[in-house]
Amino acid sequence: MSLDTVGRASYALVTSYRKDGRAVPTPVWVVRDGDALAIWTVTGAGKVKRIRRDPTVLIGPCDVRGRPTGEQVAGRAEILDDAGSERVRDLLRHKYGVMGRITLFAARLEFLFDDWLWMYDPTGQRALSAAVPMLWVW
Repeated sequence: MSLDTVGRASYALVTSYRKDGRAVPTPVWVVRDGDALAIWTVTGAGKVKRIRRDPTVLIGPCDVRGRPTGEQVAGRAEILDDAGSERVRDLLRHKYGVMGRITLFAARLEFLFDDWLWMYDPTGQRALSAAVPMLWVW
């Protein structure tokens, strides 16, 4: 699986793990951000809680219902800071067009979501920037 394959997909299946080790797969929006991938989800989502506890994840392309359409690869995740989140929100607005704009606007307007955006690097070769801590998977 390549970054381009997942980055071009409409959805990525991100699998995080419960305390007891059970896998929890979830389809999410995904964008390519340089030599990494970023996803968007809400602050209170279970996957955020699970990733804070255990950053080990699987990620790969899927359909809207979460059915894999390609290989899933292992990695680690970290949460983006505000600047990184804003950059990725711009990428999401561009990729997902009107639906992306509406969703991100509603999230801010109704205070339903604090954006958490995650980065993914399947090769594990990209160094983390101290200025922009991100949720990486390697």
